[in-house]
Formats: sequence, C-alpha cells, structure tokens
Amino acid sequence: MIVITGATGALNGATTDHLLKSVPPQEIAVVARDVTKAQRFAERGIEVRHGDFAEPSSLPAAFAGADQLLLVSSSDPAADAVALHTAAINAAVSVGVGRILYTSHQGATPNTPFGPGRDHYATEQLLAESGLPWTSLRNGFYAHSLTWLLGPWRETGRITVPADGPVSWTAREDAAEAAAVIIASNGAYDGPITITANAAPTFAEIASDLATYDLVDTDEWVAGRIAQGQPEFMARFLLGMYQAAEQGFFAGTDPLLGKLLGREPKTVREVLSQS
Repeated sequence: MIVITGATGALNGATTDHLLKSVPPQEIAVVARDVTKAQRFAERGIEVRHGDFAEPSSLPAAFAGADQLLLVSSSDPAADAVALHTAAINAAVSVGVGRILYTSHQGATPNTPFGPGRDHYATEQLLAESGLPWTSLRNGFYAHSLTWLLGPWRETGRITVPADGPVSWTAREDAAEAAAVIIASNGAYDGPITITANAAPTFAEIASDLATYDLVDTDEWVAGRIAQGQPEFMARFLLGMYQAAEQGFFAGTDPLLGKLLGREPKTVREVLSQS
C-alpha cells in the first residue's frame, strides 16, 4: 500500500495522478485533513483517510499498512514545521511503515538563511534516526514561486530584489511526476536525492529580456513589501530565500530529474510563459 499525505495540494495531488498511470487505485490511499476535499480520489477508487499532523492521534490509523508513505512537508511559514514532521514520523514508526519519502528542498542545511531549509535539514535528521528506510526528495525551488518573487514586473516593467544568486528553478509538476517514478521504483532511491532543473539562472539573468533589474538595499526592499501590505514576518521570511540564493544554497543542478522524466525538465522561460 502506498499512502500519500497532502494529496489535496498541488504537489502530491499531481504525484497521485501520475501514480495512477502505473499503480492500481486499490493500492493507494490518500490522507487529508478535510476528507471532503479528496472526493476526486475517492471517485477513482482510492481510499481516503483522515489525518492531520497537528492531531498526532489521527496519524497511526492514517498511515497503517503503508509499504511506502509520501510525507508532505508543512507549507505554513508560521507553523512549527519540525514539530509537525516529528509527529508524522513518530506515527510512521509506531505502525511500521516500510519507507518514508519526504518532500524536502534543495539546500537543506542548518546554516541557510532560508528558514524552511533549516526545517528540512532537521526533519532529515529525524528520518535518519527513525530506524525506517527513507528517501528525501530535495526538490529545486519551485519555479511557479517566481510569479510572486519577481513582483508585478508585467505591470511595472521592473524586477526588484534585495539579493541575487543562482537558483535551479524547477517546475513543480516535473517534481511531482518524478516523485511518482521514484515511488513506483519501490525503494531504488535511498537517503537524500536532488531533483532540479538543468540550469540555475540568477534573477538578473531571468530579468535580462523581461524587465529592468534593480538590486536594492535589504531594508528598503522589506519596507517596500510592508508598504504594499505584506506582513513584516512574511517579508523577512522571503528575504531569507534571496539571501540563501546569494550564498549559493540553490545553485546546484542534477541530471536525475531529466532521467526520471525521460525528457528535458521545463525551463524558467517555459514556466513563466504559462503563468
């Protein structure tokens, strides 16, 4: 049995859709906080289970019988992600899950300025200590994030950033498809693996034929975000991403994604043209 958390979200929902091309629906279960949002999976013959990382008592039954468990990472910047992941891993251990596959992120390390990178690193340490086989899908930074990280450049003709560096912008749909291939391989990939596009352009390179590029002082950038109505904690959360890029945490690329897909991964230009 393959059990998938977060299937009502875009990433693991797409992974579930791809899995159905090679795995019978009766061999898949999805876990959702609100099972009514998973109706489309139930209609395809997939078992829908209730489970919430914030309600640890709900998780053992949700994960029961899993030969493989695809564990989605918390996406709430205000949440204690490591505590939520700890509850999920403990539940997986308690019911003897065969393997945990975790949606991590490139640049998972304790010293990155990007907060989620530190959370992913801490979670990978928990996985390593769990005693269970595990695979960490270190996905490249999702390219659709550029729709807000670049700001309203289509209207203003300007791309303004507080720091710059190479980022292996990766299409979320490519990462989802790759995850399905990895799950279907039934344990062929172990430990941390890097799943990125083939190039890591800087913001300046992305902007080169799109808009005017401005690199501004960090305080000025944060103040501008706040003036536009963004909460300060979110502006500083995003600032960590730019600073991590500047320090090279997202610079690496890996050919594995293309091999898993059997084609070239989508480029930044392709993703932006579709947004």
